[in-house]
Amino acid sequence: MNSTSQDRKNRVAQWAFDTKSILGRFHIWLDDVEIAVVRGPVHKEFASHLSFLGGAIERQFAMTGALTALGTRLFGRFGEAASLDKTGINQVKKDADAISAYVMSECLWYLTRQLPENHAVMVSLGEGLMPKGGETPEMGSNPQLGFGRVYARPVVAKWLDQRVVRLLNDPSFRWAEFYKEIRAAGITIWGAAIDTLENTSRFAKGDPTGPMTVLHVFDQPLRISKPYEGYMGSLLLPQDVVARAEEDSILIDYRTPRAMVWETIQKTYPGIKPGNVHVWTLRGKSRVERISGLWREWEALGVHIIDDGWILPKGMAAFTESGTYAPTYSIGSWQDEKGETHLFLSDGYAASAEAMQAASLAPLFGLRAFLSVFSSSFKLPYDKEHSLMRLDPEAADFAARLAGILGRPADEKTIDKHRAMIREAVEAGIPLQKSSIEADDFFPEKDWDVLAVTGYMNPDPYTGAPGVEKLAEDCYRVRVRLSSRRGEKLYTMTLKLREPLDQSRFIFNPLLTRFISGEDYETRPVRISDSGRIRNELQTLCSEALEFRKNGAIRVHFARIPADVISRPNQVKLLAILNWYKKNHHIWFSWLEIVPPES
Repeated sequence: MNSTSQDRKNRVAQWAFDTKSILGRFHIWLDDVEIAVVRGPVHKEFASHLSFLGGAIERQFAMTGALTALGTRLFGRFGEAASLDKTGINQVKKDADAISAYVMSECLWYLTRQLPENHAVMVSLGEGLMPKGGETPEMGSNPQLGFGRVYARPVVAKWLDQRVVRLLNDPSFRWAEFYKEIRAAGITIWGAAIDTLENTSRFAKGDPTGPMTVLHVFDQPLRISKPYEGYMGSLLLPQDVVARAEEDSILIDYRTPRAMVWETIQKTYPGIKPGNVHVWTLRGKSRVERISGLWREWEALGVHIIDDGWILPKGMAAFTESGTYAPTYSIGSWQDEKGETHLFLSDGYAASAEAMQAASLAPLFGLRAFLSVFSSSFKLPYDKEHSLMRLDPEAADFAARLAGILGRPADEKTIDKHRAMIREAVEAGIPLQKSSIEADDFFPEKDWDVLAVTGYMNPDPYTGAPGVEKLAEDCYRVRVRLSSRRGEKLYTMTLKLREPLDQSRFIFNPLLTRFISGEDYETRPVRISDSGRIRNELQTLCSEALEFRKNGAIRVHFARIPADVISRPNQVKLLAILNWYKKNHHIWFSWLEIVPPES
C-alpha cells in the first residue's frame, strides 16, 4: 500500500485535506502516513473504508486518536509522579487526564464541523466519574468526556443539548421518549464510549508500556440516560468455545462455574494442557476480597493465571494492575514452537466504559463477551455481586435482603450507600435484571456497528504496537489502530509541530488551564468560540460542580469543586476568570451562572 513515491504524495495530500481542520487547530504538519492492513482484505487506499463512517470521517477519527496520544505524551506530565506522595500522584493523574480529554474534545469539535447536517456524536459512556485504585471519593472525578457531551453542527447541537438537559432534569422524560424524539426529528446520533487516557497511573509513574487513548464510535446511541460509571464482571472467550458449550446444552455466561468452562475448552481444543490456558485478570491486594475466589477457581484446575512480567506472544511483558481493555486484542489460540496449543482469555471485572468497549470489540475478533453488573464496593465477592445489584432499592425488605447477601447486619450508612448505587444504575438504564449482559443490550437496535480507535502513547504489549517516537526536536511518529467488523488497519503518522515546544504546550492546553497558569486573559483577543471552549472545558475539568439548568444554563457551584481537582488558590483564579468573562462578554456567556463558594 506504500509502494511508490507518488502513492505517498497522494496519500499524504488526501489525509492532509481531510484532517486539515484538526491539524490546523493544533498547529501540526502531516509529513507522512503509512498504512498496514492487520485484518481483512487489502484494497487500494481511498477505494474503500472500514466502517459506517465513510473514509474522510474515518481519517478524522484516526487523526483524533493520533493527536490525543501525541499531546498527552508530550504535555501530560508523563512520569512526573514517580517519586511523589499520594496527593502528588493524584494531581499528576488529573493533569494528564485533563490534557487527554481536552485534546480529544477539541478534535471532536472540529471533526463534527464536517458531519452531515442531521448528524451528531454524543458521548454515552466515559471514564473518570469514579475513584480508582489509590483514589478516594473526596478527590473528586477525573477530567473526562462523559455522558451527554454533544458534538455536531450548531443547530443540531443546540437541539440535542436541550433533550439531554431534559434527560438529566425531567423524571417523566426517559430514554424511550428521548430516542422517539430523535427519530421523529430525523437526527442520526453516533454514540461513543471514551477513555481518553487508559492506564493513567502507569502514565503518571512513567511505566514504559500501556498508556493509550480509546474511542469507540457506534452507528447509534447507547441506551444510557444518565452519567454512569460502575464496575462490571467480564468474561471474554473465543466464539468457538461458546459454540461448543451450546452443542452440549451448557449455558456460558459470567456466572458459569469455571470448571465447566474448562471442560468446554478441553473439548474445543483437544489435548490442550491446563498450564497452556492463560487467564488475564486484574491482580493486586485491592482485588483480593472481590475476585480472589475466581483466581482460586482457575488455579484449582491447573490453569495459568497471568502475573506481571509474563511474556506475551508479541514479546512484551504483561501487566495486571490495570488495563482491562487492551488484552481483548490477544484473546485466542496459537501454537508454540513445540506444536502445543495455547489459549489466552480474559476474566474478572472492569470499569463500565472499558467493559462495554471490550464487549463491542468481541464480534470483530470472533469472541463472546459476558458481562455482569457489579457494585462500586470492593468488599463483596464476585459471585454475590449479581444478587446485590438485582435488589429492589425501594422494597420494604431491602435492608434485610442486603444483610443476607453481605452475611452481616447492615448499618444505615451501608444501606444508603448500596441503595444509591442500585438507583444510579437503574436511572442510567443499566439492564440490572438480566442474568447476563452482552454488547447488544446497550443498543436500541440489535443490529449495530462500531469503529474502535486506539492511539498509543507508549508501546502496547497485547498488539505489539509501538508508542509515540521522537524523530527530531519537532517531529514525532504516532501509531493509531482502527478496528471494525470489516477489517483492521494500523496507521503510522509522522507529525511535525509547527511551533516551538513551549508554544505548542499552550496550544494543547485548555484555555482555563492557561489562564490559571498566568496567561493574560484580559488583554488576549476574545473570540465567540471562547464561550463554547470554556463551556466544554468546565464539563471536562469539574463535572461534579456543574448543574445543568432547564433553561440551558450551566450553574457552577464552586463549593462542589474538590481541592484535589482544582486547588483552592486556583479556584480563586478560576472564579475571577469566569466573573470577568461574564461581566465583559455577558451575551456570549449568558449560559454561565456562578455560585461562589461562600454562597
